[in-house]
Amino acid sequence: MPEPDAFEIALGALRRKERTAGELRTWLERRGYGDDEVEAVVMRMVEAGELDDERFARRYAEDKRELSGWGSERIRDALLTRQVDGSTVEAVLAVDSHADQLERARKVLARRGGPLGDNADRQRALAYLARRGYDYEIAYEAVRRASSAQAA
Repeated sequence: MPEPDAFEIALGALRRKERTAGELRTWLERRGYGDDEVEAVVMRMVEAGELDDERFARRYAEDKRELSGWGSERIRDALLTRQVDGSTVEAVLAVDSHADQLERARKVLARRGGPLGDNADRQRALAYLARRGYDYEIAYEAVRRASSAQAA
């Protein structure tokens, strides 16, 4: 029985787990396929619609925003680590408005719970949002609003 070719192997890998073009290249290279063969497989996958970094980045960002409460900075870092082109990452992140990010950060704080009564509490909340990937301006505003709401 002949060995499956790189395309069949790659198709099986994509059926098990969605990957970016860069991730698929790396995955195939680690399995011993040559550069020309890897590039041909990736191009064929793109042409067939099986591999689409923009679609991947959009879905990934939506999932991380909604399910994990991640901010744009954390999503950006994760997508770049997954070898998505920087311009694609920026285009995907551009659809997330300041108001949407602020509302999501506020909800993340509400789910987290905890008091915001003193400066130390607010600093911990700010650090928490920063770790979730919210930029300082959004995190600060979310903490300020949540603190005001708790005080009322």
